[in-house]
Amino acid sequence: MAYEIIINKRFTKKLQGVLDYLEHEWGVRVATEFLDKVQSRIFRLQTFPFTGTLTSVRNVRSTIITRHNRMYYRIVKNKVVILNMYDTRRKKRKE
Repeated sequence: MAYEIIINKRFTKKLQGVLDYLEHEWGVRVATEFLDKVQSRIFRLQTFPFTGTLTSVRNVRSTIITRHNRMYYRIVKNKVVILNMYDTRRKKRKE
């Protein structure tokens, strides 16, 4: 059974920022390769949504896009809701 994919605006905004940065600093080819990896991961989640690692946040899972980027999502009934993406190299905030 294929799950429906719903992409949050926050994820879309973050993805666009990463793509803009990659294109500016590294070129169109690198940005396109990154987008292909994101799309590949999303398509994989459509079929195998439970492959991601559970996080400390209730019902939120994460999966690696590249070694520097992690995607967070939630499974709701027969839908995969893509929530956000973070750079794994950033320091966590102290609260």
